[in-house]
Amino acid sequence: MDFEAFFKSELSGLHEEGRYRVFADLERQHGNFPRATRYTATGQHDVTVWCSNDYLGMGQNPAVVEAMKNAIDHCGAGAGGTRNISGTNHYHVMLEQELADLHGKESALIFTSGYISNWATLGTLGQKIPGLIIFSDALNHASMIEGIRYGRCEKVIWKHNDLKDLEAKLKAADPRAPKLIAFESVYSMDGDIAPIREICDLADRYGAMTYLDEVHAVGMYGPRGGGVAEREGLMDRLTIIEGTLGKAFGVMGGYIAASNALCDFIRSFASGFIFTTALPPALAAGAVASIRHLKTSQIERFAHQERVRRLRAMLDASGIPHMPNPSHIVPVMVGDAAKCKWISDILLDNFNIYVQPINYPTVPKKTERLRITPTPLHSDADLEHLVGALHQLWSRCALARAVA
Repeated sequence: MDFEAFFKSELSGLHEEGRYRVFADLERQHGNFPRATRYTATGQHDVTVWCSNDYLGMGQNPAVVEAMKNAIDHCGAGAGGTRNISGTNHYHVMLEQELADLHGKESALIFTSGYISNWATLGTLGQKIPGLIIFSDALNHASMIEGIRYGRCEKVIWKHNDLKDLEAKLKAADPRAPKLIAFESVYSMDGDIAPIREICDLADRYGAMTYLDEVHAVGMYGPRGGGVAEREGLMDRLTIIEGTLGKAFGVMGGYIAASNALCDFIRSFASGFIFTTALPPALAAGAVASIRHLKTSQIERFAHQERVRRLRAMLDASGIPHMPNPSHIVPVMVGDAAKCKWISDILLDNFNIYVQPINYPTVPKKTERLRITPTPLHSDADLEHLVGALHQLWSRCALARAVA
């Protein structure tokens, strides 16, 4: 087989479909979020970033940056290996205590990413609990899907956020089989939110554990940033809450929060934890500082929600179609892969606006979009520049306008 020819052919297909992904060469500017420096063949240019998952700008927060610098001064750069071999750094201990407290759980366990925390936890539960059936929402993240697949247990996929379908599938399952319902709070592409209370009711009725992925909600919702489950007063009803340190908390890493026994079980059996180098102490220290700040400060959350409301109103006034949802994610709907990439390219090259196109397979074909994530640090002028640029490009692409 001519492997090089195969690779090039597959890549050519992505180009032809308008789905080839180009990574912008960006350098975030310390103290000037959401600005970044773009490096190109023709030189350097300042751009405004509109698609960062650093939702609250905490990656630039002075307390977080200082905590990371201090940790490097105390511990050096790396963790030295896996926690199983090199021991647990004290910053890891503090971080897990903060996370357990954040979610009202007995314990927490940190991983190198949210992807790994989902994959390792769901996979280990699937492998180790005899006869387990995992009921997975149809729009769950790839990391959850891969974890369930790795677990090699029976899986049942239920229609997205459809309580009737979930109950029908729970009712049809062997009543003696152990069960786990896996779902997300905020779904990152459409921005919709799961009916957590009702899912917990079904879990109670059918004796199922619950696994809630809050990666796009932690830091963002609830009086202390514990997520949608905290906002709704439901954290105690969830068996496992999974989250990330790499979005609203502005650093890097993933975690689960649950009972002492469950966290210890995953710590003891999950290969994705046991054989992975631990988070560097500086990252753990930065996460601790970020979590502590957002437990007591509502300023960032209130400002963020105001920016989201204002952007939606401005898009409506310009007739730019965006998917309505109750969250902070603003999907501007294009519906064509090539046009979506073209708009993204022109925004970057001509308007110094960076927002990545979201195409298949991340979203279904004909639902291509620009996934915009405003932050508290985007100014009124930033909003006007973005919406004005979209207004121009919508006309140039002859795309349909939304009807007010």
